[in-house]
Amino acid sequence: MTMRRRTFLSMTAAGAGLTLLGAGEALGTLLPQAAAPTTPFAVGVRKYNWTRGSRPCTTYVYYPATGTPGGSPVTDAPVAAGVFPIYNFTHGFGSSPQNSLFIIRALAAAGFVVPAPYFNHNFTDVNNGNTSKDVSQILTNTLALNTSGPLAGHINTGIGVGISGHSLGGMVTHGLLTRWPDHRVVSANPQSCVDMGNPSSTVSAKVLFVHGDHDTTCAYSSARQAYNEITWPKAFLTFIGGTHTSFWSDQRFPRTVVDWARWTMYGDTAARDRLPADASGTKIKWESRL
Repeated sequence: MTMRRRTFLSMTAAGAGLTLLGAGEALGTLLPQAAAPTTPFAVGVRKYNWTRGSRPCTTYVYYPATGTPGGSPVTDAPVAAGVFPIYNFTHGFGSSPQNSLFIIRALAAAGFVVPAPYFNHNFTDVNNGNTSKDVSQILTNTLALNTSGPLAGHINTGIGVGISGHSLGGMVTHGLLTRWPDHRVVSANPQSCVDMGNPSSTVSAKVLFVHGDHDTTCAYSSARQAYNEITWPKAFLTFIGGTHTSFWSDQRFPRTVVDWARWTMYGDTAARDRLPADASGTKIKWESRL
């Protein structure tokens, strides 16, 4: 469906709370970046029944686990040795974390803790910022897992956080860069989103957009406007002829997102340098201002 700029998504189908970083603390200086993992991990998952006030924020936290890489995430698997950054993923309308494992598993296997909330998405709450604020609370709760429990000592709490999401989840992601900013965000990946507002002066993030240029649900032109407004390091991956979800089956999609996350969260310059090649080939266009 065609989107007008900042009329925000309206389809008939289809306050972060406590922060672990003080307002004056500079992200990226509290803890050093760990070296990027050189081999993939098995993936574990734990479920947390969190809330923000009366709002349910049920979250599946995926993470690098011990065991043989590949296969399905293992519930409550022991966490792998290491200290890992956070990279959230928020699903779209009518979906779930379990339906988004093609990207969640790729991130967790590459060395990220991936909080993936399950939302019974309400379009009003996405457009008025409630869901973006829910994700901010989920990020706070995930950071707090570093202090006790099975993930204690395995989360890098000092370099900021990454966020990503598809469709409504992409709008939630863009909202955290704009109208409902979370200053902890240093990397973002809105997928198939629409423009949610002007970039916030309180956020400094590297942002990768992914979109099909034949998307009839969330207008490509709206995402392009959002991209054009950003002055931070940024990139745009266009799937030419792609629809709202057609690129999900294209392996260039998770490879590029993982490259982006590894560069922006681990400082992996080799991953940055791979981006043009991993985002190349037929029916694809890569643009960047890094």
